[in-house]
Amino acid sequence: MIELIQEPEPFCPLGSATGMGNGVREGQVDFKGQDVEPTASAHLPAEGIQEQKKVLNSLMSGALAGAVAKTAVAPLDRTKIMFQVSSKRFSAKEAYRLIYRTYLNEGFWSLWRGNSATMVRVIPYAAIQFCAHEEYKQLLGSYYGFQGKALTPFPRFIAGSLAGTTAAMLTYPLDMVRARMAVTPKEMYSNIVHVFIRISREEGLKTLYRGFTPTILGVIPYAGLSFFTYETLKKLHADHSGKSQPSPPERLLFGACAGLIGQSASYPLDVVRRRMQTAGVMGHTYSSILLTMQEIIREEGLIRGLYKGLSMNWVKGPIAVGISFTTFDLTQILLRKLQHSTNVER
Repeated sequence: MIELIQEPEPFCPLGSATGMGNGVREGQVDFKGQDVEPTASAHLPAEGIQEQKKVLNSLMSGALAGAVAKTAVAPLDRTKIMFQVSSKRFSAKEAYRLIYRTYLNEGFWSLWRGNSATMVRVIPYAAIQFCAHEEYKQLLGSYYGFQGKALTPFPRFIAGSLAGTTAAMLTYPLDMVRARMAVTPKEMYSNIVHVFIRISREEGLKTLYRGFTPTILGVIPYAGLSFFTYETLKKLHADHSGKSQPSPPERLLFGACAGLIGQSASYPLDVVRRRMQTAGVMGHTYSSILLTMQEIIREEGLIRGLYKGLSMNWVKGPIAVGISFTTFDLTQILLRKLQHSTNVER
């Protein structure tokens, strides 16, 4: 007699309590009442469909997370960039004055100038980053033998760093365009396409990747520490509270801590890349990371130069990262519940 062996439920990394998952599992396929044992040819396509749904859910959730988070802090983000690329001394009072003068001279919506370019960049960036993070977690889990369990700290950090690097490499020219639009008057560049055309004609195509090296060097600790901190806090919460998933306010708090640590660690390289990105319109020439750092330190000092605007980032960054992680998680939960209910109805 041939025994039918029931296959175990396939592990889904998005459903783990320790990852970026949401604790919602896909319904297990019921083979009761069937006379024929499921064959490999029938099983593999189902796995492929599930993988496609998982990737699509991650892309959609990541895109929405990035859009909501960046729009919420756009005025503060633009103000920070304007201080980063200038030699003016930063203070909370001066930042408030700059925001108020911009509002009086250019109108309320000018505070979101460059946000359209930000959306063009951040939607694919966040979508790729979150989706890549889920895939890297799965790959590293299989490689280190942690499939179905929480990754240890080092693979957890590597997964975040690889996700950030992948997204930055694929979307960098859009970040350059966004920085240019944030620091120039609206008469200089009428729209995103105009920025690309003018930079290509006047400064050359390679200018679109100016500041790329400090960006990658900065995104490794930033993305690595952000994802590492968020997932570690979620794991500690699950271990100590007995709950598989934190509440939305707890997710916001964990994301805020992740943003604070990640951005503080990589901030000097963020200043350097902004200087290199906007050199063509600010009257400077920066040929390398070290020379840019030396000039900033010589003219403005170590702390006042390389950490200019960091206090604003301590307000903006945790809010943005907290909203981003929380939006991603909750959107994942919603999408997976909708898919589950659809499957049940069928």
